[in-house]
Amino acid sequence: MSAKTITIIKPDDWHLHFRDNGMLLETVPATARCFSRAIVMPNLVPPVVNAEMALSYRERILSARPNGSTFEPLMTLYLTDKTTPADIRAAKKAGIVAVKLYPAGATTNSDAGVNALDTLYPVFEEIATQNMRLLIHGEVTSKDIDIFDREKVFIDRYLCHLTRQIPELKFVFEHITTSDAVDFVLESSANVAATITPQHLLMNRNDMLDGGIRPHNYCLPVLKRSSHQLALRKAVQSGSKKFFLGSDSAPHEKNKKESSCGCAGCYSAWSALELYVQVFEELGALDKLENFTSRNGPDFYGLPYNKEQVTLVRKEWQVPESIVLPDGERIVPFYAGQTLQWQIAN
Repeated sequence: MSAKTITIIKPDDWHLHFRDNGMLLETVPATARCFSRAIVMPNLVPPVVNAEMALSYRERILSARPNGSTFEPLMTLYLTDKTTPADIRAAKKAGIVAVKLYPAGATTNSDAGVNALDTLYPVFEEIATQNMRLLIHGEVTSKDIDIFDREKVFIDRYLCHLTRQIPELKFVFEHITTSDAVDFVLESSANVAATITPQHLLMNRNDMLDGGIRPHNYCLPVLKRSSHQLALRKAVQSGSKKFFLGSDSAPHEKNKKESSCGCAGCYSAWSALELYVQVFEELGALDKLENFTSRNGPDFYGLPYNKEQVTLVRKEWQVPESIVLPDGERIVPFYAGQTLQWQIAN
């Protein structure tokens, strides 16, 4: 007989997008529902490029928490070509835990990102010295490189060199999507880890393109072929400490997703944990779930495990077709209208 309840250490989300201002009234409570902490992406407009901006953003997030919530946002700095080692030291002093590397133009609000990665090695060395984490969106952005190959090319051009030049640097290869990325992480030292999203575990590019374009399944890095999806599923099934939960929950208003040039991102906050449970159950790996959701991330960041627990019950429920934002706009959540088999109790 299959389990009817699952109780685990309350998880953290090691990669998500809250956005800002009125959107926080939706995204922060949704995340606090099932996560104790979250690594907050800094790709706002303007981007969060210094400690002062990060602390101000943190206060806006805290003010959007539900009454009585102890949810803790873990803040990050947006890396640019102009970032200096002094900026890193100031960020560390302010309690910022990580620095985010976006190749310029790689994804939403990344135009201010890095154009010349090779010039930033002094900054990477300072990140290592300060015992912070470097979070890497690992794709090249050259238009002559096929979008489905950009992750592998980034590994070959940059990550292999980075691990050789600064082996003491601890970095997270975020939202990996390919077997190449899985192999790279497994073959690298303990200073290299990766997050994996629910959409890349549950879907492949057929789910975005077959039978018509499905804009709410469009994310970056883009969904890949089924063989890569299977490699990601095997990675989490293995129980390796190198992989942990990072939903990359990324909300956009419905009209912006369904436009002639739709935005990339899947808003999974309201169902993320239940979706991961579904994957682990399908893989016969529920015994590996708690490490992936609640232990591997804190271990890599050098943080304590959460003291609270969360219980999920076997109960069918349907992901809403849409969510109304405070300003009246709508978001279509990831897996909208589909039925899930697990739900967080209460």
